[in-house]
Amino acid sequence: MSYFPAFLKLDDKKVLIVGGGNIAYEKLVHLLDFTTNIDILALQYSDEMLQKIKEYSLAFEQRAYKPGDIAKYAIVIIAVDDIPLQAQIFEESKQYKCLCNAVDSVAYCDFIFPSYIKKDDLTIAVSTSGASPAMAKHLRRYLENLIPKNIGTFLKEMRQLRKNLPKGKERMKMLDEKAKKYIEEWSN
Repeated sequence: MSYFPAFLKLDDKKVLIVGGGNIAYEKLVHLLDFTTNIDILALQYSDEMLQKIKEYSLAFEQRAYKPGDIAKYAIVIIAVDDIPLQAQIFEESKQYKCLCNAVDSVAYCDFIFPSYIKKDDLTIAVSTSGASPAMAKHLRRYLENLIPKNIGTFLKEMRQLRKNLPKGKERMKMLDEKAKKYIEEWSN
């Protein structure tokens, strides 16, 4: 079965990353595009991970995972190679009703990390439902090259228009035409 595409608002969601190595670092970097409400728990940390923790003043502990550690989190990312620990945390996540992602173990995932493009307010996610992360990555790179650098400026203008113009069919039509024209100009 395919994954349902959704964009989560993380403003009030606390995230825990279990792991401090290279994969945990990659997940941390992706999450930092959307939130800094992240804690990290690991036995060991890579230098890159410690640098990001310091740069963003993130809370972290250097110790083994204990049952109950995920109780206060909405989302948990398990970035360790210990499959029994992944299974344990995943089962525990059901008790606390938090979303769980175990890196490279889709059996222990409520969601997956798609390949994505983030340019200001534009976010495009690409997923193959785990069939080929490499394909998702290369498709993302292809799409990224199509998007003009001024997309952020255009989206700020569109946000202001939506905010200031009265709702209704006229506004919808004008905004639709403006977006269509902007995209058509990419190929010129």
